[in-house]
Amino acid sequence: MAKKASSLRNGAAARAKPQPKGVATIRTPLTQDPHAVRDTREKVLEVAIGREVRAFRKKLGITVADLAAATDISLGMLSKIENGITSPSLTTLQALSRALGVPVTAFFRRFEEERSAVFVRAGEGLDVERRGTRAGHQYNLLGHIGSNTSGVVVEPYLITLTEDSDVFPTFQHEGMEFLYMLEGEVVYRHGSNLYPMKPGDSLFFDADAPHGPEVLTVLPMRYLSIICYPQGSAG
Repeated sequence: MAKKASSLRNGAAARAKPQPKGVATIRTPLTQDPHAVRDTREKVLEVAIGREVRAFRKKLGITVADLAAATDISLGMLSKIENGITSPSLTTLQALSRALGVPVTAFFRRFEEERSAVFVRAGEGLDVERRGTRAGHQYNLLGHIGSNTSGVVVEPYLITLTEDSDVFPTFQHEGMEFLYMLEGEVVYRHGSNLYPMKPGDSLFFDADAPHGPEVLTVLPMRYLSIICYPQGSAG
């Protein structure tokens, strides 16, 4: 049965800046189409090679004409290679690799690269220790993919707080975080703002600011926490 937490945990709520009511307006235009379907030709070797050639060329900041002059390959042929229209010979690939300063195998990277997926059955997540574990917060990791094509690491957690848990509003780490309440109620702090959260509520924020549960209003409490940060950073 859900219980009201101790009134001692509620004192800080009155001192902080309350969360303004209403739905925030998204000011940054969202350019990605979530329903877009990639060209089936992407799995074709010629297309994969062409995309890599173009990517390496642009990384060097050179034009197609510059690359043509460095490789003795015609502009028309280079255009066909970059657009995946023709299959380059090994001799052509060697010339491109020398001019672009990459091994020949680099052109096949996306064609051979695996796209990973992690499936976790109910109740089979991995219990892990994080900073809040000392405060009685139970972290259940629901999946993890390290190196991937996006350049971003995403860590999805199912977090459970009970009567044995304590408030901990001082988490601070790199990246972005998304919370989604499943059960119970909490007043969640982000910076100087307090957000009363009930099942179905969500919160998305820059995790570099101090954040965490300020008031454990109704227990037990469960929420999803999805943390995103660039590959190679501490997270």
